[in-house]
Amino acid sequence: MLLRISAYFYRRQRLVLLLLLGPPMIYMVLVYLGALLSLLINSFYSIDDFSGVLIREFTLRTYAQIFNPANREVFLRTATMAAAVTFTDALIAFPLAYFIAKFSSPRVKTWLLIGVTIPLWSSYLVRVYAWKLILAKEGILSWFVDLLRLTGPLDWLLGLPGIGGSSLSLSPLGMFIVFAYIWLPYMIIPIQTALERVPASLLEASSDLGARPFQTFRRVILPMSFPGVVAGSIFTFSLTLGDFIIPLVLGNSKFFIGQAVYSYQGTGGNIPLAAAMTMWPVAIMVAYLLLARKLGAFDAL
Repeated sequence: MLLRISAYFYRRQRLVLLLLLGPPMIYMVLVYLGALLSLLINSFYSIDDFSGVLIREFTLRTYAQIFNPANREVFLRTATMAAAVTFTDALIAFPLAYFIAKFSSPRVKTWLLIGVTIPLWSSYLVRVYAWKLILAKEGILSWFVDLLRLTGPLDWLLGLPGIGGSSLSLSPLGMFIVFAYIWLPYMIIPIQTALERVPASLLEASSDLGARPFQTFRRVILPMSFPGVVAGSIFTFSLTLGDFIIPLVLGNSKFFIGQAVYSYQGTGGNIPLAAAMTMWPVAIMVAYLLLARKLGAFDAL
C-alpha cells in the first residue's frame, strides 16, 4: 500500500507541490493578506466626531488626518530613527561580516556566527528590559560613566533637544542604542552572506593591477556586497519602523508609529485612523522592497 501511494504521488509532481504549498498559501491569503485588506477597507471609513460611531462610507477624510502636524511629526520621528538605526548597523556590521567571511577559519567562523545569533535565542522582551536596567541612572553604564568621570559630557548629551531626556533609559538616544543592538544580527548575516560570494580571485586581480586596499574596497568589494547591505536594511528599517515595544519601554511621551496606532485603536477606539496610520508604513515598505529587488537584495538573503 505504501509503495502504491508513493508511486502515485511520484507520477503526479504537481499534486505534491499543491499539497506542500497549498496550506501555507491558504494561510497567507486568508490570514495575512486578509488582515491587510481589512485594514485597507477600514482606512477609508471614518468616525463620527460627536458619537464615536463608525461610519461605513467611503471617504478620504481619515487619510487627511494623517497630515496633521502631530501625525506628521510621528512619521518623521519614526522614519528618522529607522534610517539612523539602519545606517549605524550597516557601519558596525560590515567590518565584522567582512572578517567572518574573508579572514576567519571555519572553526572561528562557526563560533562567531553563534556569537552573532546568540541574542536571538533569548526573549525579545528580556533583552529590551535588560537594556532598560543597563541604561538607567542606577545602571551599570552610569556606574562606568561615574568611574571615568564622564558625568558632565553625558549630562550635556542628555540635555540636547531631540535626543536627550532625564536618563538614557528614557530618551531617544537610549532607544537608538537599543534599536541598533536588537536588530544588528539581521544586518550582519545578509552582509556576511553577500561577502562570501565575492571571489577571492577578484581581490587578487585588483591587487595585481595596482589597486590600493581602499580602491579595491570601493570598486570591487562594496559594489558586489551592496545587495547584502540592502537586504539587511530591509530588516532593520522595517522592524524599527513598526516596533512599539522599545519606544514604550524606553521612550518618553513622544509617540512613534506603533504607539500611535496602538493608542488610536486601543485607547481612542478610532479604528479607521489606526488603519490609515498602518497603511503608510506598508506603502513605504512596498516601495522599499521594489527598490531592493532592483538592487539585487533578495539574492543576498
